[in-house]
Amino acid sequence: MTERTPTPLLVLDVVGLTPRLVAHMPHLEALAAAGSQAHLGTVLPAVTCAAQSTFLTGTLPAEHGIVGNGWYFRELGEVLLWRQHNGLVAGDKLWDAARRVHPGYTVANICWWYAMGADTDITVTPRPVYYADGRKEPDCYTRPPALHDELTDKFGTFPLFRFWGPGADLVSSQWIIDATRHVLRTRQPDLTLCYLPHLDYDLQRHGPDDPRSLKAAADLDAALAPLLDEAREQGRTVVVLSEYGITPVSRPVDINRALRRAGLLEVHTQDGMEYLDPMASRAFAVADHQIAHVYVRRPEDLAATRAALDGLPGIETLLDDEGKKAHHLDHPRSGELVAVAEPDAWFTYYYWLDDARAPDFAPLVEIHRKPGYDPVELFMDPEDPYVKVRAATALARKKLGLRYRMAVVPLDPSPIRGSHGRLPASDDDGPLLLCSTPRAVGDRIAATDVKPLLLHLAGLTTDDPSRERHP
Repeated sequence: MTERTPTPLLVLDVVGLTPRLVAHMPHLEALAAAGSQAHLGTVLPAVTCAAQSTFLTGTLPAEHGIVGNGWYFRELGEVLLWRQHNGLVAGDKLWDAARRVHPGYTVANICWWYAMGADTDITVTPRPVYYADGRKEPDCYTRPPALHDELTDKFGTFPLFRFWGPGADLVSSQWIIDATRHVLRTRQPDLTLCYLPHLDYDLQRHGPDDPRSLKAAADLDAALAPLLDEAREQGRTVVVLSEYGITPVSRPVDINRALRRAGLLEVHTQDGMEYLDPMASRAFAVADHQIAHVYVRRPEDLAATRAALDGLPGIETLLDDEGKKAHHLDHPRSGELVAVAEPDAWFTYYYWLDDARAPDFAPLVEIHRKPGYDPVELFMDPEDPYVKVRAATALARKKLGLRYRMAVVPLDPSPIRGSHGRLPASDDDGPLLLCSTPRAVGDRIAATDVKPLLLHLAGLTTDDPSRERHP
């Protein structure tokens, strides 16, 4: 019996894409009109790492273990966000299932998360150079290793400082698109995963309805056009999906400050600066957009922790063991409580009570040192009249190969206008899935059905779980 050749797939993760935004993206709108479109049920928390892990394993956070973009590693006594090792994700991956049916099935991962250590054939993921003198320079990690210089020679160094931070813009997504086109032309993988973060930036900065956000959608759509054209010419089925929708917010919630005022969160002081002491704290929170995992060291402190947070403006609910189980978040990595923000609110990571005692990393873009997510890193401090001068000075030191501190991030969270993490209140504000194949999906598909859908589109299964379970 002759083995069937799989249908090649291109899966684009267009972060923040919603039905409202597709109307401003004519190339994606045309793809959906000629193919099919479905509302995509996301997971709680509706954040990148949790959602992507569900897409690729077909399981929920209680099973794959990715309960957010980071969590408290109890065995280390540290809060760590944005880890990169695929070994953190439990379960049977999409490529494992594909290779059981078709040995030799090839996979390229272009910037989806948890890429390092994954059993994929081609990998491209952001990875700075951390020099011994403390400097951090933009770069990426690739497999095979030779692909690094190949991409850098053609498209320049991976634009890390345009991928996140005050300078984040279309440049990073354009580099990823160019790298994806190059991989498709030169390697022809059976499955290509491509992560495009551009919509994340202005939707968080300005809100989803701001004209600048709508322009960001149109700009990304235009940048995608050549990739979509080449995929069509190569006979690839294209799937476009998103992890969450970004909705308007106006209220930051200082959840850790509430725990500190209640005497539950502890800090230690060095050189006049306060640092979170998670090992000594009776309770503290890992803020992750509109979700916060609240870690309580001893069972006898649960009541005091709940009392400190009950009634805190901006918190809609606190999930206990029963609530976590109902939302498929009952995993050892989760906090003893999980706080969910009200629709117009989001959680800061701030734990100090006086900005004069804030840690030195607070005004920096420091995603690995902050014990929680900080969207304010998308801004330069508007209250600092010399912020651009200081940024230019730091940049000059960088170019000279000297150590520098780009201390430009404000400590005021009020500029943030968009967030995510809650389950969407309406389909128009939630994620969606587009496919170039007509009638590939019905009106709705669950996040756990993305993996079987992709296997079906590749021709590796005969059943169509998306249509059968979600007509």
